[in-house]
Amino acid sequence: MTTSHHFDVLIVGSGLAGLSAALHLAPTHRVAILTKRELNDGSSRWAQGGIAAVMGEGDTLEAHVQDTLVAGAGLCDLAATRFVVEHAPENIRWLQQLGVPFSQEEGHLHLTREGGHSERRVVHVTDATGAAVQDTLMARVRATPNITLFEHHMLVDLITGHKLGLPDQRCYGLYALDEISDQVLTFHAPHTILATGGAGKVYLYTTNPDTATGDGIAAAWRAGCRVGNMEFIQFHPTCLYHPHAKSFLISEAVRGEGGRLILPESAGGTRFMLQHDPRAELAPRDVVARAIDFEMKKHGLDCVYLDISHQPKAFLLEHFPNIYARCLELGIDIAKQPIPVVPAAHYTCGGVVTDLTGRSDLPGLYAIGETSCTGLHGANRLASNSLVECMVFARAATQAIAQESAPPCPPLPAWDDSRVTDADEEVVISHNWDELRRFMWDYVGIVRTNKRLERAAHRIALLQDEIQEFYAQFHVTRDLLELRNLVQVADLIVRSAQGRHESRGLHFSRDYPQTDAVAKPTLLTPTTH
Repeated sequence: MTTSHHFDVLIVGSGLAGLSAALHLAPTHRVAILTKRELNDGSSRWAQGGIAAVMGEGDTLEAHVQDTLVAGAGLCDLAATRFVVEHAPENIRWLQQLGVPFSQEEGHLHLTREGGHSERRVVHVTDATGAAVQDTLMARVRATPNITLFEHHMLVDLITGHKLGLPDQRCYGLYALDEISDQVLTFHAPHTILATGGAGKVYLYTTNPDTATGDGIAAAWRAGCRVGNMEFIQFHPTCLYHPHAKSFLISEAVRGEGGRLILPESAGGTRFMLQHDPRAELAPRDVVARAIDFEMKKHGLDCVYLDISHQPKAFLLEHFPNIYARCLELGIDIAKQPIPVVPAAHYTCGGVVTDLTGRSDLPGLYAIGETSCTGLHGANRLASNSLVECMVFARAATQAIAQESAPPCPPLPAWDDSRVTDADEEVVISHNWDELRRFMWDYVGIVRTNKRLERAAHRIALLQDEIQEFYAQFHVTRDLLELRNLVQVADLIVRSAQGRHESRGLHFSRDYPQTDAVAKPTLLTPTTH
C-alpha cells in the first residue's frame, strides 16, 4: 500500500468550504480532499435556514453590513464584513449555475428573514438548504477530474518546517490516519487548506454532528498559528428537546415566520421574549439563548416551547417540510402543538486567525469556514452568515493559491508507528470525553463565572497530561485524536474566556456584567511550536 501521496493542494474537510475550494482549484491543480468520515458527514448539510445575501428589491449591501455589525456586538472586522457581504450575491449565482434548487416565488428567489436581519435576504431550499447545497456540490466533486477523495482519513498533524528541522516556517503537508488500513499516511503539498468545521462536540448538548471536534483549530495551534475569539461559542436557542432526537435543529426561520417562545403550562404558558428584548423572538441568537437559559433556571424547566401552530398547516408544509416531518415522527404535530426546545452549542465564532485570502500565520496553510476567524462574526454570528463565509473565503483562498508560486517540497519522513495498542485506551477515552463535555457544559456554557472557569481550567490541565501520555506512547485512533483536539480547543475556549473581563455578545460573565467602551478581539499566540 502507498503510504505517501503528493498533490498540489490538500483540503481537509468536505463541507461547503472544502468542496467549494476543490471545485475552484480543480481546473488547474491536483487536489486531494481528506475527510475523516464520509463526504457528507460535516455540519454544512445540517444547515436549515439558508444563506444570507442581498438579492431582493429594497435591500442594500450596507444594511447587511450593519445587521452583521450589530449582531457581532461591536467586534466584527469591518473590512472582512464588507468583503463577505459584497461577494455574497456572486456566490449565490455560482450555486445557481451548479444547479442548487433554491426556493422560488413568482419566478424569483424566495427570501426569508431570520433573527437580527432587517430585511428578507436569506436564500434557501425550503428548510433543508445545507443538504441541497451539499448534495449538489458532492455530485460535482465526484464527477470532476483532478479531485481525489480520501474518505475515512483523519488529520493527525500538520508537517511544518520547524518539525523537519528547517529554518523556514512553512506547512509542507500532513499526516493522516487511514481508518480502513489503520495506517498513518504522509501527504505532501505546497498548499494545505483547513476546512474542518467547528468544535461543538466539546459541549454536552450541541446541534453539530459528531465530526465537529475542532481538528483544524487544534492542529493549526500546534503548528504555531494564532487563534482568535474562541470564547464566543454560539448557542442556538432552539434545538429540539426529545429523548429520541439527537442534535436536531429547529431553524431560526421558524421564528422569522412568526414562531413564539412560550413557557410550559406548568409555568404559566405565557410568551416571555418581550420581557427580555423589544425585538422579541427576532432578537439575535445570544439574546434569545440567554433568555431561554434564564427562564429554564428561574422555573426549573427542562425546556421551553416554540409555537408556530397559529400558521396554517399548508404554510408549514411548504416552508418547513423537514421540521414538520421530523417532529411528526416523534409525535409532535407542529400545526397543533408547540415544539419543546433547548439551547445547544451551535457555532464556533472564533478559530484560526486569517487574512482576507484565508491565509493563516503559517505560510502554505489556509483556513476557511468555521475553522477560521476572519473577523466577520465578531462576538456573535448573524444568522445565515456562515455558509456564505464558507464560499467567499473558499474562492479568495483558491485565487491566492493560484497566484502563489509553489516552493519545492523537501522529503517528508514517514510516521513513526512503533507505538503499541493499549487495551484500556477505549475505556479511558470514553470516560474522558464524557467528563470533558459535561464540565464544559456546566462551567463554560451560556453564563460564566470566574470560579466556574477556574474549575474547568483545572480539569483540562489534568486531561491534557493524561491524553498526551496516551498520544506519545500508543497507536493512534480516531477517538484518541478527536479527544486530543477537543481538549486542546476546550483549553483555548477557557483561556480566551478568562482573558475577557467584560460581557459581550456570546460571552456573558456574572463577574464582569458590563460591556467595555472599546471592543477588542481575543488573540492567543502559541508559546512553542
